[in-house]
Amino acid sequence: MKTNDPCTFYSTHFFDPRPLRKLGPQRTIRQATMPPSRLFRGPAFLLALAAFLAAFVVQSGELGSSDTTHRLQAAHSFWTSAPAVEPQDYPEFGIRGRGGRIYGWYGIGQSLVMLPADIVGAYIERLPAFEDYDADPTVRDIFVSYTTNISICVLAALVCFRLLGLLGFSLRQRIAGVLALIFCTTFLHYAQNMMENNLIFLFTFTALTFQFEWLRSGSRRALLLGSLALGANLLTRLTTALDLLAVVLFLLLMSRVAGIAEPQKRARLIDYARVALPVYLVSLALDRAYQFYRFGTVFSTYLGGFVREQRLLNPALPAAFPFETPFHVGFFGALFQPEKSIFLFDPLLLLTVLLCLAAWKRFQPEIRAYLITFAALLLAYICFYARFTVWSGDFAWGDRYVSTTVEMLAFISVPLLMRHRNEIGAAVRAIGVSLIVAALLVQISSVMFWCPLEIYQMDTLGHPTFVVALRMKNIVAFSLGRMDAWGLTNDSMRYDPWDYQHITSFNFLPFLLARIGKVPAWVVRFTAIVWSCALGLLLCLLLHIRKIASPQLRECDA
Repeated sequence: MKTNDPCTFYSTHFFDPRPLRKLGPQRTIRQATMPPSRLFRGPAFLLALAAFLAAFVVQSGELGSSDTTHRLQAAHSFWTSAPAVEPQDYPEFGIRGRGGRIYGWYGIGQSLVMLPADIVGAYIERLPAFEDYDADPTVRDIFVSYTTNISICVLAALVCFRLLGLLGFSLRQRIAGVLALIFCTTFLHYAQNMMENNLIFLFTFTALTFQFEWLRSGSRRALLLGSLALGANLLTRLTTALDLLAVVLFLLLMSRVAGIAEPQKRARLIDYARVALPVYLVSLALDRAYQFYRFGTVFSTYLGGFVREQRLLNPALPAAFPFETPFHVGFFGALFQPEKSIFLFDPLLLLTVLLCLAAWKRFQPEIRAYLITFAALLLAYICFYARFTVWSGDFAWGDRYVSTTVEMLAFISVPLLMRHRNEIGAAVRAIGVSLIVAALLVQISSVMFWCPLEIYQMDTLGHPTFVVALRMKNIVAFSLGRMDAWGLTNDSMRYDPWDYQHITSFNFLPFLLARIGKVPAWVVRFTAIVWSCALGLLLCLLLHIRKIASPQLRECDA
């Protein structure tokens, strides 16, 4: 069957979010007989490839934070005799648990995700080709960071594409939304620095997508997939119980606007309880089993042991530690502090607010439900962490505890701007385009250097510091060789020689390997060539996506 018409082809690509049984026999035949060459030219595949290349280009080979390093060490201890916490890391990190052994205080989720890559990377590291390599990042770290980060980025792009379809956006708007997520939100930064943020994003959006699909179609398979994603979230970080509640809130809001009859609502509720609740209970049981394995208790979190260990290091800690921060400091700091403001690190959030003010009454019910849900989730996270001793996430780009939810609210502004561009006025459109450009520049700047650079600089520059502007200044100064002349280096940066090497290099693998100087020159040249080719291919791919999305899909938008 011919599918020369672009609207027909792109509406029947292999990643259509609608249930197959609702599309009719003609749709099924088209999908089943579509040539593989067409599948690999579909928008879902192209966006997945763009996500792959973007994540590949921004990798430094280093895990990005001590938190991730500790979680990888825990993963390594699952299948080897290695300790869960390296002895030299204690007492700054770790809690004494059962048998006097030292364990980390994190959940098991990210460690399990990294486990397969850790096993493969450990065996690759033992190959004769790498026996003379002795540097940080290690071969294992490089393999884990590349494979895990890239996989999460690709899957998140596909899930986001599917969700935007369920929310009623056109194909052009869905493509723009996915690209906005990848390149115009802090998602890009956390594709380089492998904290838990993008993993939580993936699990939450997977849950939202498939449980929303279940609400529309009644598919228990979709409900099970969404529930498993939320269960995995609970294993990653217990506070993602808030994400679970947010997904439930969205389903409740959508069930009201969908006009589902009361008997059907009761049937759906029973379905949800039968499928989802056992998954959540199993996930909580696994989390509690891991807690018992480490600390001999199932009725507490790590906080008790954490406080005890920290008081041994510093007996002068306040009585309320680790929730001693005044609420207003953490709450308003997340919103307005120049060093952590969610509006500065994710400018698209401002566009979302602007569009809500300008076009709320024109939004479809599912969009209103989505925005209400994640605005409530963002408020809940800000309030939850407002009193935490490091409410800002400490060594991170922006406020990492709330960045994931901010991304969920921010990226959708781009497809909304495209949908309502003729209804909001020229001034709002101009501001919107400016914010998109600003967001792109902020996110590209975020991956240029390792995130602690500005934190070290603030030891001498003082507070408050406009971190985003300082990052732009650092990029210019480093490119011109003027870091010292402009007063952008200090003793804090030189305290740890490895840190100094890392933060005074562009944070991409070829540049970092060259700065470390412990690998042969041909290896540095080879990685630089591969990196340059990947960057060039990414730019060409984005131009190709723009080309096919602009003229061919214009009629589909109507």
